[in-house]
Amino acid sequence: MKNTIKSIFAVTLVLAAFAFTNPITKKINVKESSIEWMGKKVVGNSHSGTLTLKSGYIEMEGTNMTGGEFVVDMTSINVTDPAEGKGKDRLEGHLKSEDFFGVEAHPEATLVIKSATKDGSNNIVVADLTIKGITEEVTFNLGKEGNTVTTRLVFDRSKFNVRYGSGSFFDDLGDKAISDDITLDVMLKF
Repeated sequence: MKNTIKSIFAVTLVLAAFAFTNPITKKINVKESSIEWMGKKVVGNSHSGTLTLKSGYIEMEGTNMTGGEFVVDMTSINVTDPAEGKGKDRLEGHLKSEDFFGVEAHPEATLVIKSATKDGSNNIVVADLTIKGITEEVTFNLGKEGNTVTTRLVFDRSKFNVRYGSGSFFDDLGDKAISDDITLDVMLKF
């Protein structure tokens, strides 16, 4: 009887320890992480570039993601096409202007994970994305392998008051209309 009570007590302690585990915060190594963006016209060419992550962390409980927060330096908008001297500086300046991301008034964008549900080797993430002071909920898949997480996040720029050349807001743009969707390919190391 005493051994049974000791066994039950031991099992209860182990279960209680697991029930009250604290999430582990894993800081993102911003120098080894990358964010690549792509935007395109509705008809025609596209442009791509990079952004710099300022800071970030992921919260984990065992193998389950429970939260996280990321800050992007919007002043770091870099265009990888066209090349120097072929419109690169002009395009970067335009993307940083009030027509697009208004980086002087809004130098940072943030993403805060609200929930993550395990789906095989991926996590289905629900997060708040804030650009130009406007917050919208986004959902995306986040893969984790070792100390690396990756995702492709597509968001509608017009929801963040980035409406330049948007066919959703301006008529008669023809082949000058720019797609509202912006694609981010993100690779984070921790």
